[in-house]
Amino acid sequence: MAREVAGEITPGILLVDKPQGITSHDVVARARRALGTRKVGHAGTLDPMATGLLVLGAEWATRLLTFIVGLDKRYEATIRLGVTTDSDDADGTETHRADAAALAAIDDAQIMAGITPLTGAISQVPSTVSAIKVGGRRAYDLARAGETVELKARSVTVSSFTVTDVRRAHGVLDLDVIVECTSGTYIRALARDLGADLGVGGHLTSLRRTHIGVFDVADAVGADDITPAALLDPAMVAALVQGRFDVSHDEARDLWNGKRIGGRSADIVGETAAAIDPDGRLVGIVERRGTDVKSRMNVPPPAPQTHGDAQ
Repeated sequence: MAREVAGEITPGILLVDKPQGITSHDVVARARRALGTRKVGHAGTLDPMATGLLVLGAEWATRLLTFIVGLDKRYEATIRLGVTTDSDDADGTETHRADAAALAAIDDAQIMAGITPLTGAISQVPSTVSAIKVGGRRAYDLARAGETVELKARSVTVSSFTVTDVRRAHGVLDLDVIVECTSGTYIRALARDLGADLGVGGHLTSLRRTHIGVFDVADAVGADDITPAALLDPAMVAALVQGRFDVSHDEARDLWNGKRIGGRSADIVGETAAAIDPDGRLVGIVERRGTDVKSRMNVPPPAPQTHGDAQ
């Protein structure tokens, strides 16, 4: 957990399990109240219908969210084939219902054949009712205002698209699926495109985000259980996400002063790493520059120690 700092708001990373029916910004507002600070940010939102893992940052730890937002995601979802909605999920208005005979004719092999082209590196057009900005306005605002929204396709990677259960009842076909994908992938769009490929339409009826990179929703707190004690130590989080790069007190001081560390670039395994001082404090995120190491993002240095006058 994050260190307790007397009289100060403790910086840290917070894992929250968002419930259904509230927005991610509602969770941020709850965190601000519970932690006593306005400085709370997030590493990617979930739709109100969706549940699961949100990663928040408090105080200067919000700077780490830049390195978390692009991590791969894992979702558990239910796709309903046979019904199309204007939002590609259950919060939208039904726009088409497939003929019962056409739906009944779809077998498991056809479902698997439809999933195959939606797996791997794909070009995906996001859902119209999304937060993507078009001309400075959110796509969902334009759509709800009755304006035509044309979103450009984007490249994403779906590393795994697995069907765990198939249920047929009441004129619909429900698929429980697990999707592992890169950041920016719309699971609603996968439901829409699978339904379109099968000729019966489809939309998402449930969505739960279970993982963001190394972070697991099983380790998250509820939206009503946020406390300062739930904050994770920024140094621990940065080391998990970026890899650890140990520095001496002198090297930490140099990094905080904007200087480079000479001759240690080979000690960084990836492109960047988390510089940690001997006291376990996060100094910042560093990168290679030739044979040297330089700061890419620094965090505030510890406050200087104050001592009373000698008696």
